[in-house]
Amino acid sequence: MKKIGILFGMEDTFPWAFIEEVNKTAPAGIIAEPVSIDKVEQGVATDYAVIIDRISQDVPFYRAYLKNAALCGTAVINNPFWWSADEKFFNNCLAVKLGVPVPKTVLLPSKERPTDTTDKSFRNLKFPMDWEYMFGQIGFPAYMKPHSGGGWKSVYKVYDPNDLWQKHEETGQLVMLLQEEIQFTDYYRCYCLNGKYVHIMPYEPRNPHHLRYATQPKTQGEEHKKLMATITDYVLKLNHALGYDFNTVEFAIRDGIPYAIDFCNPAPDADVNSVGQQNFDWIVENAAKMAIERAIEQKDGKNNCTWGTFTASAIADQANNLIIGGAPKAPAAEKKPAPAKKAVEKKAEEAPKAAKAKKEEAPKKATKKK
Repeated sequence: MKKIGILFGMEDTFPWAFIEEVNKTAPAGIIAEPVSIDKVEQGVATDYAVIIDRISQDVPFYRAYLKNAALCGTAVINNPFWWSADEKFFNNCLAVKLGVPVPKTVLLPSKERPTDTTDKSFRNLKFPMDWEYMFGQIGFPAYMKPHSGGGWKSVYKVYDPNDLWQKHEETGQLVMLLQEEIQFTDYYRCYCLNGKYVHIMPYEPRNPHHLRYATQPKTQGEEHKKLMATITDYVLKLNHALGYDFNTVEFAIRDGIPYAIDFCNPAPDADVNSVGQQNFDWIVENAAKMAIERAIEQKDGKNNCTWGTFTASAIADQANNLIIGGAPKAPAAEKKPAPAKKAVEKKAEEAPKAAKAKKEEAPKKATKKK
C-alpha cells in the first residue's frame, strides 16, 4: 500500500477535496489521507510515498520533518531543500537569464542591522550606495517588497525617494526589493503542476480578495491565443528551471508583453471561496493526478524529489570539476590516433622480411669484427 499525505493548516476546502479525488481515482494500492505525525526520528522513514506540503513555510518543525522524510525516500511536493533556499530576488535573476521578461529590480539592504552584527560587519558595503543610479533605473512610482516572502505581506507602493525612506523605516531587518511598476492592461495567475499541467486564470490583484478571479481578459481572438501560448511557454520555463511541482506564476501584461511579477508561490491559494469553482475543480483534479503519478514512480530509499534544471546543471558542473583527495584530477593522457588499417596490414606483411634480412646480416657483422 502506498500512502499520499497532505500536510496543511487552516485551509479547509482544498485538502479534503484533494483526498477525496485521490481516493476516488487512484488505482488499487494507493490511498490519500491527512499527514499524521506522532514522532520524528532522524534517518527514519515516514509511512508516506508522497507528501503534498501546504504549510511548512510557516512551521519550521514541519520543514525539518519534511527534509528527513525526503532524505528517506518520500516524494515531497515541493522539494523542501530547494524551497528553503529559494527567494524572489534570485527568481528574478534566473528569469533574466532564461529570457523571461520581469520588472526592473534592485536589492535594498535592511533598515536595521541583523542581530549580532555591528558597523564593522558592513565594511564591504559602500555608504552612500548609488541611489541616484538605482532610482533612475527603476523610476517612480515603484513597489517595495521583501526579497523573500509572500502573501502580500510588507508590500508598499512608493511614490518618490522620500516616501520610500519613510516606508523603509517600518521594514526592520527585512531585506527589500525595489521594483519597477508595470502599468498593466491584463493580469494572469497561472497554476503549474508537475512541470506540465498549466492553467491560466484572469486575475485582478486590485480587487478585494474574493473577487480577484472574477474578471475577464481584454485581449481577444488571435492576439489572445498568441499571448496564452507565450505565457504557457514562460510558465514551463520558469518551473522547469526552479523545479517546483506545485506553483503559481503571475504575469502583468504591458503593451502585449507578459512580465513575470511573482513566481515563487509553492503553497498557492487553492481555496474554492477565492479561486472560484471552475479553477478549484481544475486544481483538485490535476493535483490528484500529479500525486498519483508521483506515488507510482516513487522508489523507497531513493531521492524522489524534483530538482530544477538550474540546480541540476550546477551539480553537474561541480561534478565535472571534482577535486579528488585534495588534488585536482590528473589530466587524461593524450590519445595518439590509431594507425590506419592499411598501414597496420603493410607492417604485418613486412615484419617477416625484415626479420630474415636481419638474420642474414648478423654473420657478416661478426666476421668484420674478427
